[in-house]
Amino acid sequence: MPHPYSQFKAFAAVAKAALRSIAKSPSSVVFTIAFPLVFILVFGFLGEGSQYAIKVGIAPASDTLNPVYMGLKQSAIVKLTATREAPELRQQLEKGDISVLLSIAKMQQGGGYKVSMDINAADQDKARQLQSVIEKIVLTTDPQTAARLGSLLQVEQTVVRSRKFKTIDFILPGQLGFSLLAASVFGTAFVFFNLRQALVLKRFFATPIRREFIILGEGVARMLFQLAGALFIILVGHFFFGYTLVQGVLTVINMLVICAIGLLVFMSFGFIISGLARSEATIPPLSNIITLPQFLLAGTFFSVEAFPAWMQPVSKALPLTYLNNALREVAFEGASLWAVKTDIGILLLWGVIGYFIASRVFKWE
Repeated sequence: MPHPYSQFKAFAAVAKAALRSIAKSPSSVVFTIAFPLVFILVFGFLGEGSQYAIKVGIAPASDTLNPVYMGLKQSAIVKLTATREAPELRQQLEKGDISVLLSIAKMQQGGGYKVSMDINAADQDKARQLQSVIEKIVLTTDPQTAARLGSLLQVEQTVVRSRKFKTIDFILPGQLGFSLLAASVFGTAFVFFNLRQALVLKRFFATPIRREFIILGEGVARMLFQLAGALFIILVGHFFFGYTLVQGVLTVINMLVICAIGLLVFMSFGFIISGLARSEATIPPLSNIITLPQFLLAGTFFSVEAFPAWMQPVSKALPLTYLNNALREVAFEGASLWAVKTDIGILLLWGVIGYFIASRVFKWE
């Protein structure tokens, strides 16, 4: 008596064959490992040699109607944050988003200024530079009182223990996110277009395997390969360049979960392109329409806040932005998956939209 057909064995066979095909594909290796690794190596070796503006938060109770504040506002090397609530500013200081939390008050006697500085422990050199800037502002305001600088300006400093936010802590999640996007979109689009053109999918129909298991097999294979590549990139960043993993293994697991969600979402874009493409030559330009804007605008190399105000809504509409944000918060801040639920929710919303469109345009033959 013949054994009943096993959908699971058929799925496993498809996944195994797909995994071998992906591993042998030069483009898969380039997008998954080589491309992000090159950027991580470059920025990792650059380290902290680059000079950045001194990011300063102003405590809400500060006197902002004085020459010190006005001078800081006009300084080319000082970047003041927007007015925020005190707990949020304190959190930014501890995270390293700002180097100094400044409180400015006018002294009741002598007409001078009292400045209190809460300093991120990793940025004490920037705090010293900021104090020099403040002293110059006071002297410029009243050049005749250089001898009385000590009485005109009182500076109190408090060092806040914190982690140092390194260049690699920003760059690695961005490169990891983009590699997942590019490999998912290009890989899925090319694979299913070629399977359809070579009539492989049509041959599958002659077998008892269900259609969903064909897609599931390809998807699982791509996810396993991409997650292995992501793990490799994370470990290289951590052990060679000091990439911050606040909770160690738990952080790595949470990052891989977020990567898996991102892969599921990004593969839907690949299905859409494979359905729309009329020839293999049209896949790269269609894929670039999806990937290139996100590579440039989704916080891959620079924070979204660094873009002009009119461009930021565009950046905040892109799914890669939320993947990058979630990875950075989990890695550097030790956030749980629940803490980044908004980012994950927006990613999943993009997935719903993507698979809805894919279901309308995807072709089996």
